[in-house]
Amino acid sequence: MTSTLNLQSPVRVSDLESAAQLVYRYFPPTAQITWPLLSTRAGCEVWVKHENHTPVGAFKVRGGLVYCDELRRTHPEVRGLITPTRGNHGQSIAYGAARFGLTATVVVPHGNSREKNAAMRALGAELIEVGHDFQAAAEHSRRLAQEKGLHLVPSYHPALVRGVASYALELFRAVNDLDTVYVPIGQGSGICGVIAARDALGSRTRIVGVVAEQAAAWALSMEAGKPVATETAETIADGVACRVPGDDAFSVISKGTERVVTVSEAEIRAAMRAYFTDTHNAAEGAGATPLAALLKEKGRMAGKKVGLVLTGGNVDREVYGPALMES
Repeated sequence: MTSTLNLQSPVRVSDLESAAQLVYRYFPPTAQITWPLLSTRAGCEVWVKHENHTPVGAFKVRGGLVYCDELRRTHPEVRGLITPTRGNHGQSIAYGAARFGLTATVVVPHGNSREKNAAMRALGAELIEVGHDFQAAAEHSRRLAQEKGLHLVPSYHPALVRGVASYALELFRAVNDLDTVYVPIGQGSGICGVIAARDALGSRTRIVGVVAEQAAAWALSMEAGKPVATETAETIADGVACRVPGDDAFSVISKGTERVVTVSEAEIRAAMRAYFTDTHNAAEGAGATPLAALLKEKGRMAGKKVGLVLTGGNVDREVYGPALMES
């Protein structure tokens, strides 16, 4: 599927506004809130973009809607979709598929989040478990797409980026003088959407990507100046468990970000606790990484106005409980 949005060229505000209007047919804009306790903890004015408050508990649903809408209009012959996922992307495709009369098959690795798997099934998706990590699931998806004649939805595509950029459009218009925004990096759609919105609006806000130390492919790639794959990506933050960065996403991220910060598993769990203590919001591992990075860079950000994208709250109880109980 081709897209009207080319992320290698300047993105128009009108492109992002049309995507946002499609999203708003299904749910309203999410809130951006400054929480006093969180700001006190971080030593700066913190604005949280609550993408944990979408119908699937994560930002990805915006991209799924825009992708499925564009696919239905440009390829009306397509009836079934297949995609690899760790959970939130799969929920977004299942949600969008159901609303545009399509079927969805999602492929996850063994040991994937129980609760994300259950949510994808509840949204109507057929779920297949294959392999030990996302990359293995992605390879199996490609084979199944050919065997069954299904449309393979990539994890990164301009239509997905255009959809998720709608949350950044909301954030930058609501809080137009942010010094820095921290964004997790998984397959890249989220941070590329933030870059697209920032640039389209002519904002001077700095964008900082965040990854887990145990899934550091994007940090290594930025250091090397080219995509660098890793052998493993085992982290509590499954939404950033990327082993193989894509060329297209790397091109955008390398040009549009200030830096990439790595955070430890302990720092991620501490940020999950801080979100609950200070805002009483549940943050999954990936959703907590921006706060973990801000707290790691507390001195650098002192007194500034900072945005954090709480990308999702879909964390299994058996993972979240122990993280909350740590001291």
